[in-house]
Amino acid sequence: MTLTQILIGGISGLAVLAAGTILFLPREVTVTRTGVVPAAPQEIVALAASNTGYQRFNPYLSSDPDLRIEPFGPESGVGSGFRFDGRDGKGQQTVARVEDEAVHYDIDLGPLGQPTQRISAIGQGDMSEVTWAMHADLGLNPIARVMGLFMDRMVGPTFERGLQNMAAEFTRS
Repeated sequence: MTLTQILIGGISGLAVLAAGTILFLPREVTVTRTGVVPAAPQEIVALAASNTGYQRFNPYLSSDPDLRIEPFGPESGVGSGFRFDGRDGKGQQTVARVEDEAVHYDIDLGPLGQPTQRISAIGQGDMSEVTWAMHADLGLNPIARVMGLFMDRMVGPTFERGLQNMAAEFTRS
């Protein structure tokens, strides 16, 4: 065996090992943040299920002043949504389901995936515990699986800002 064959074999072995390791990374990722908002669950759901209401606490608007938002569908409820284009990406978010204490969204980020989100509220006296959660299936894409390791640190602070924006919205009202 020549030195070249040994190097090629070693590099090939490392590549196979790296690819195999990536396949053992989690296929699905969930990011969740919870906060307290001074409003009843019904008020929170009504705000979150509305195109204009969502924009009043949209965390991306407060961090990207050049974010472009284009609403579509009905003003509120299933089918309402918006297209977005900003420094953090482009895509669309659509209300998929509205329940008494939760709003579910389908998000289309094109080649970056189709995560789902949920904003749910549980009443606690004159306040509500609001949970903002995102779930994504990363499939077999090795780059997405590696990115999934950092998803909580990338998206979590954005959800925290959104919950703060929501609480501030109801404090102003």
